[in-house]
Amino acid sequence: MTDTPFTADLTLHPAFELLEHRHIEALSMDVLISQHVKTGAMHYHLAHPSDENAFLVGFRTQPMDSKGEAHILEHVALCGSEKFPVRDPFFSMIKRSLNTFMNAMTAADWTAYPYATQNKNDYFNLLDVYLDAAFFPNIHPLDFAQEGIRVELDENDKPQFKGIVFNEMKGAMSGEIDQLYHTVAHHLFPTTTYHYNSGGDPADIPDLTHTELVEFHQSHYHPSNSVIMSFGNIPVAQTQAKLHDDVLSRFTAGKKHVSRPEQRLSAPISATDTYTADEAGPDQTHHVVAWLLPSITDPKQRLALRLLEGVLVEHAGSPLRAYLDSHPLGKAPSPLLGLDDSHYEMVFYTGLRGSNPEHAEAVEQGIMDLLAQVASQPIDDDTIETILHQIEIDQRHIGGDSIPYGLNLMLEGFSTAIHDGNPIDVWEVDEHLAWLREQVKDEQWLPNLIKTHLLDNNHRVRVTLTPDSEKSARLAAAEQTRLDTIAMDLTADDKDILRKQALDLAARQAAPDDLSLLPKVGLEDVPTDISFKEGTQKQITLNGQSSTLFEYEAGTNGLYYYQVIVPLTDAIGAGNAETLPANEVINHPLLPIYLSLFSELGTDSLTAYELQAKQAAHSSGVTARISQRTSIDDSQTISSYFVVATRALNRKPEAIDLLKEVMEHSVFTEHDRIKEILQSRAASWQSRLASAGHAYAMQTASRGMSRQAHLEYVRSGLPALNALKDFLSHASEDDTQWDELATSLMALHQRIISLPKHALIISEAEQTERLSDLIVSSWQDSKASEQTISADDVESNVPSEFADLTLDPALNGEKDATRALEHNPIVQDMAWLVATNVYHNASAYTVPAADHPDTAALMVLAPYLRNGYLHSAIRERGGAYGGGAGYDANACAFKFFSYRDPYCAETFAHFEASIEWLLNEPQTDEQLEEAILGIISGMDKPGSPAGEAVKACFADLHQRGADWQRKMRASILAVTIDDLKRVARQYLQGQQHVRATLAPFDKEDTVTALGFEVCKIKS
Repeated sequence: MTDTPFTADLTLHPAFELLEHRHIEALSMDVLISQHVKTGAMHYHLAHPSDENAFLVGFRTQPMDSKGEAHILEHVALCGSEKFPVRDPFFSMIKRSLNTFMNAMTAADWTAYPYATQNKNDYFNLLDVYLDAAFFPNIHPLDFAQEGIRVELDENDKPQFKGIVFNEMKGAMSGEIDQLYHTVAHHLFPTTTYHYNSGGDPADIPDLTHTELVEFHQSHYHPSNSVIMSFGNIPVAQTQAKLHDDVLSRFTAGKKHVSRPEQRLSAPISATDTYTADEAGPDQTHHVVAWLLPSITDPKQRLALRLLEGVLVEHAGSPLRAYLDSHPLGKAPSPLLGLDDSHYEMVFYTGLRGSNPEHAEAVEQGIMDLLAQVASQPIDDDTIETILHQIEIDQRHIGGDSIPYGLNLMLEGFSTAIHDGNPIDVWEVDEHLAWLREQVKDEQWLPNLIKTHLLDNNHRVRVTLTPDSEKSARLAAAEQTRLDTIAMDLTADDKDILRKQALDLAARQAAPDDLSLLPKVGLEDVPTDISFKEGTQKQITLNGQSSTLFEYEAGTNGLYYYQVIVPLTDAIGAGNAETLPANEVINHPLLPIYLSLFSELGTDSLTAYELQAKQAAHSSGVTARISQRTSIDDSQTISSYFVVATRALNRKPEAIDLLKEVMEHSVFTEHDRIKEILQSRAASWQSRLASAGHAYAMQTASRGMSRQAHLEYVRSGLPALNALKDFLSHASEDDTQWDELATSLMALHQRIISLPKHALIISEAEQTERLSDLIVSSWQDSKASEQTISADDVESNVPSEFADLTLDPALNGEKDATRALEHNPIVQDMAWLVATNVYHNASAYTVPAADHPDTAALMVLAPYLRNGYLHSAIRERGGAYGGGAGYDANACAFKFFSYRDPYCAETFAHFEASIEWLLNEPQTDEQLEEAILGIISGMDKPGSPAGEAVKACFADLHQRGADWQRKMRASILAVTIDDLKRVARQYLQGQQHVRATLAPFDKEDTVTALGFEVCKIKS
């Protein structure tokens, strides 16, 4: 944000007509809605004082099949355009800019191309490339073959399917939840675009032709069918001048694809289908009940249905959520739960996972009975006020720590705009909230909503999805049958054509691009200093002990952010790794489970559901996490903090005492609730593997390279998932296991809360003193300081499934991870077999900790190898969805990775070949500059106002404060190609390394032959 007062220049370009102007005080933002007179293109500009300017152009894309044309077009459009006829301008601009976000995305019925940057020149450079890519792409047949689908002959002259999107969707559709969502949508939407998979079904993608792709662009990528958005402090007329002069002036009015409502069912229906599973057994069935609701374009109705959702499932104490959590016929609520307002017509989902097929009717009837019970009586005022309170917190919270704040705002409004609603209704809800408060004065109004939209709504679908251990093999066999049919029909001429296409594609991929055609920024555009949020430290007393209060003032839009920080290793202010007598907390096998249960259970005076309601009434909720980093100078030393956090409205100081209440009065006696949470955790964890496989592969490969890496692997990696499943299986037959677990968790909890505490407050300047005083007074009377918990108490009674996690066979079975790692830093290559159709590969090499002189060169080396070799070899030529390299300061590892990859051995060969490419092929300073730009833009990426303060506070705590960051920045900017070659020779070329892969179950023989030790995710 700029420090000087901001006055928006709201003058439009003369080619645009103003339709509406609204100042939104709560967001410090002016919204201008205008329309291009000649083409009808809609432009929504969000004038805001932020220096991080963002842009988005999107189109209504409504395929009526599952061939993937919308998704493949999104890829191919970025492969060269009229003005920039280079092979991959999108990827090239990632290297040649200071962007804080660049991407493209395909949703069910729209495609969008967004970016953000803090540099004005960069903003217009990217705007130039994005507009030309969207409106004037080349759509070259060879780019379609590379990005979408093609047939190639293998070494045995047999046809095979290849293509990046084809492989991406094979990976995506191996995910259990993706299969569930698309199955429900298929039945809920029988006649509209949502009936189909816009990303593409791997079984249908081979049917798509290049001609169809070109026609889809012509019919959908027209200004009249677009929505354009911009955000930031650049005057709107400057963006509009570029829009008009370069693009819109070349078009006349065209066809607009209007969203149409689904034909309503006359009676509810039920359907049964299957999903791919490695093993099919009991308690693996999904039951989902879904209702089709009205469109999103009525803001009052949309907000009313958000209130309905909140009443039913806002927190664990809400009636429908509580009913599903404790349902005897399933393990957890369905991952499809609540209101989905991302489509033209909204959907409400509910259901169970971990059930059995024969319970389908009973599950549905139980849900209907519960809804009837809720609707039979007035909803109490406290419940309604709690949901309205949550809506206000959501509205006031300024995000931006993962996606830039302005881009996040645009995306929130984009779904409404693309469906011809007014996005101002999303950004400015005060008027609609006032209307909502009037409606709920009628005690029958909310129960009637439940009756109208759920109980009496005949457009209801019940889907039962059962596991099928043979489905993956059948799909593979069907694909092979199709290829065999192609093989039978191929003539000699056909084969010659395929060989020529393969050669042409290889030549196109290998041909050097003239990147001088593309705009760029250079190192001269890099800011000379870092942006680092400064705070103050105040010495206070918390529960009778000398403590530090970290105060940060920020524009928090009527909220405050409060955290309690408990050092587990570093004494705050000591400036070194002075170990406290809390090492048993860091090493505790139950720590991740404790974090997932923290604040989800009850206290000594409130049940779990009562505490959930109290949290929702006064705050965003109370959460716990561990902030842990490897020391900057020793791979076996870590700094670790237990952090409890909440955020709340300024008028809700109760959240400060609430956080203390959760910390001091939580108990672990509600065994049924613990069981519900852990069952849900195991099921969710399992379903995430297919989408995060490369992260688990990298974690596995680097598990022996630092103490932190080892702890992460055994506590939150795949061994921990198996341990959790084993425990749940054991506990289902032996109830005493829950007593043992609860006793151990309580001992761990008491040990943590007995440790010295510090606090962090982030608020607007005028609120700081009041809130700081409240924090001090809150901790004046504390029972935690009276407790004495020994290390033996903490470490006793740990269930064997979790205790055994300290004995990693890969580290010679030593319980002391630090000692084991010191003697055996290199461990066995490992393959985990999971439910996926593609590989996720990783290699890891041991490198020094963060403060070493070689760190800067290793950081730059990662994008240098990705840009110069890995992207082309693994993605373009290999067909994987992605791949690259990275320096990991916590693992003290240099990692190579690929994801959604059709290859295994070949990709590991590419990892090593990239090193030889660097050392043996000519390298250029331009490539070096691009790699450095990528590192610097990542370092400079701004967060939200509160996020920047949290980041700065913990950077200081982990000895990575402003001075250290400035030193690292200078080192990065000084890296030379000789430095890259030196560290590659020293740490990578010919050095021992560890490989890991997440592989399909049917590839066990393949990975065994490659030398991997094989492990399996247990059913």
